[in-house]
Amino acid sequence: MSNTRTQREQIIAWLLVKPLNTLEARQQLYIMSIAARIFELKQQGFNIVTNYIKAGSKKIAQYVLLSGGRHE
Repeated sequence: MSNTRTQREQIIAWLLVKPLNTLEARQQLYIMSIAARIFELKQQGFNIVTNYIKAGSKKIAQYVLLSGGRHE
């Protein structure tokens, strides 16, 4: 189990390449509290938006790092 700093680093590394959704965060990065980590990253100035996509019969969050990455 990784600590929250490591989880935030993993999320940013992923988002620099492509969007990340809740299922990917859980299944591939083993991050169960993705919303909390995204909130923390936003507090640190990262320009991340949340969209909702269909996954089967449910809607899940998909996170996108906007160009520029951080708010100044």
